[in-house]
Amino acid sequence: MVVTLDLSEEGMARLHAEAERRHTSVDAVIEELAASLPAKDGTAKRKRPSFVALGSSSSGRRASDADDMLAEGFGSDQPS
Repeated sequence: MVVTLDLSEEGMARLHAEAERRHTSVDAVIEELAASLPAKDGTAKRKRPSFVALGSSSSGRRASDADDMLAEGFGSDQPS
């Protein structure tokens, strides 16, 4: 579908900058923004955050273990 938009120069510059940042087209950025709006019936489609389960651990350690891991030397340049 072809649509004509009357945007300010700043608005268009923001769209172009976002499209460049994402390595995609302005059309794709607008499509994603439109998809985040509530549906015609007023219901909003919740988008799952893209970072959920990104850092899944196979070691069994949790974020609550961070202080212990740092005390053991995790992240230091010096071998323990």
